[in-house]
Amino acid sequence: MSRAMSGQSGPHDAVFRRVLGEPSNAASQLRAVLPPALVSRLDMQRLTRISGSFVDAELRWRHSDLLFTAPLDGRDAFLYVLVEHQSGTDPLMPFRMLRYMVRIWERYLTEHPDTTRLPVVIPLVVHHNRRPWTGPTDVADLLDLDPDATAIADEYLPRFRFILDDLAVVDEAALRSRPLTPPARVTLLLLKIAAGNAHLADDLRRWAGDLRAILDRTDGIDDFLALLTYIETVGEAPAEELHEVFAQLGPDAEEAYVTTADMLRAEGRTEGRTEGRAEGRAEGRAETLVQLLTLKFGPLPTDVLDAIRTASADQLHTWTARVLTATTINDVVDR
Repeated sequence: MSRAMSGQSGPHDAVFRRVLGEPSNAASQLRAVLPPALVSRLDMQRLTRISGSFVDAELRWRHSDLLFTAPLDGRDAFLYVLVEHQSGTDPLMPFRMLRYMVRIWERYLTEHPDTTRLPVVIPLVVHHNRRPWTGPTDVADLLDLDPDATAIADEYLPRFRFILDDLAVVDEAALRSRPLTPPARVTLLLLKIAAGNAHLADDLRRWAGDLRAILDRTDGIDDFLALLTYIETVGEAPAEELHEVFAQLGPDAEEAYVTTADMLRAEGRTEGRTEGRAEGRAEGRAETLVQLLTLKFGPLPTDVLDAIRTASADQLHTWTARVLTATTINDVVDR
């Protein structure tokens, strides 16, 4: 089992939230997997992300979720997207999704105390692993009844089914044919193939066009850095092979890869070292942070450089973690 699949969802959660948390990317995925008749009635141009998570705390290591709102025929509607990270299918997923949906309704009722109608919640589960989904998608299939009893009680049984996007059974040709934004397409690809993949560099060469297209988008460097971090964190491909892939995309892609790889390797090398090396560690982190900020925002103001040079190792670690989601330098460096 690869290091990414051994119990922590961190890398998956980070790239999922960074890329598919952006409404334009999420809208492209929803258009691709929801029934066309439903998509035609949703105002995807007004798709908006809602903050918060509805996943039980003890299950956050295997599930990540995002909630969006979009008008459906002019009425309030929610689209709830959950990604399962675990290698095995969650057999209680229909029940868990129903619980999460109830929580969404409870929040809605708190914010709209005079309402007597509930907004629709459209649930989508994205499953990414080598093995196809084998569990139920309908809560009725969880009920412990034999067929005869089910037929007798059918009128009174709960009915709820979520939409399943099982990446394990989506081949590359099908993924290419989806009307996705380049960041959404590459994110789904990486969720499908990256973890523990020693041949990831060879696989990525076939997707050079989409990788280049990400960088060519406005603010595309943010998504590109997030995807590079994911690749370096969960993949097993030799660094020199990955370097070659990104060098072929252009000098900006190569610089982004080298900077990201150096940062992550520096973090790994510093684990377990003695306090006597704290100064050298801080210098290395400062250099990495300057490279990342320059790559993202251009030449840095003098006061930012001064703040980085005088910051502690812990402060530099905190600032570096902010880079991927920051929209301005002030979002990263406290001055």
